[in-house]
Amino acid sequence: MRITRDKLNKLAHVVADTLADTNECEFLEDRNTIRQTARAVLEKLLAEETRIDQAARLKIASQRRIIPEGSQEWDILYRKYYNDEVKKLGI
Repeated sequence: MRITRDKLNKLAHVVADTLADTNECEFLEDRNTIRQTARAVLEKLLAEETRIDQAARLKIASQRRIIPEGSQEWDILYRKYYNDEVKKLGI
């Protein structure tokens, strides 16, 4: 999924602010460092999601016959292959 840089920064700010407002959480670093770390983690997760999506689409495209995207069969195969890729990551 593509998220703009501004939206990713906003999400990282929300994460850092939410953690700062939580009584069970104490920062050992300044808030900006926490925000930057949250942004890096979010970028990594989105990159993994993109890789998983591409792998699932490639598996569907490699079938012997053409399966049109948007069909019920395509959706079922996509979910199956997507979940298979997620399991490989141990999630």
